[in-house]
Amino acid sequence: MKSNSSSLSVRGLNVHYGHEKIINGIDLLDIQSGKLTVLAGSNGAGKSTILRAIAGLIRARGSIEWEGKDLMTMSTNERAKIVGFMPQSISATYGLTVLESVIIASQTLTPVIGTTKHEDQALSTLERVGIIDLAMKHLGGLSGGQRQLASLAQSLVRNPKILLLDEPTSALDLRHQIEVMALLKSVASSGCIVIVVLHDLMLASNWADHLIFLHEGHIVGAGEPKAVLTSNLLEKIYGVKASIARTKQGTEHLVIHKLSTNMMLKEGEYYNG
Repeated sequence: MKSNSSSLSVRGLNVHYGHEKIINGIDLLDIQSGKLTVLAGSNGAGKSTILRAIAGLIRARGSIEWEGKDLMTMSTNERAKIVGFMPQSISATYGLTVLESVIIASQTLTPVIGTTKHEDQALSTLERVGIIDLAMKHLGGLSGGQRQLASLAQSLVRNPKILLLDEPTSALDLRHQIEVMALLKSVASSGCIVIVVLHDLMLASNWADHLIFLHEGHIVGAGEPKAVLTSNLLEKIYGVKASIARTKQGTEHLVIHKLSTNMMLKEGEYYNG
């Protein structure tokens, strides 16, 4: 990965599913390498859709600029050399071992199992993710959390310049959640643009450098977590009266007071603390 700083800017992003408009002209400007950026928000807010649009997995309109290039105009192969993507839903290719799946992911559009270069690269990535002991296990025999870690290795193996992860910790126990977030922080620090979708607000609060809140396809808050995670925003998005409490050690936790009857956020309303 590059040590030089770079940035990603998404402008005027529009995504439709049939006649339904999911993302309407959204802008994500100047997402910096070296920082861990988290997308949060309610179900159906458009978080996963944005990642899939950046990865080139769905049709979208607008521009996605990185180092003076528009990813929207790139071929699938060109974009695959730049972008690593970890999906939310992970299907097991039952005939493959974990190592084989990462070897295939280390290539772009011409996967071939068995080359020494790709095998060494895959083994190094499995070591980095902490699952070298699973290398010869078949994907179909893994737990949900183990399969999620294998998927993380697949997304990392080509050392992407832009790393997109959709709920990478959802199936993990507490220890592995912390290890994965620490790894992603390290990846970002090495010069990669890292964008993570998280529902766990405490993970977002304690690990994100930049937090972007989405609601119904619109950005309703963005900035440092402590500035964005306000009681007003949480109530408006989730319909929950809550606050963020900070411990003496500096970590934060969410305190739920009660559900709110006012669960609507007016279109265009923006809360930044």
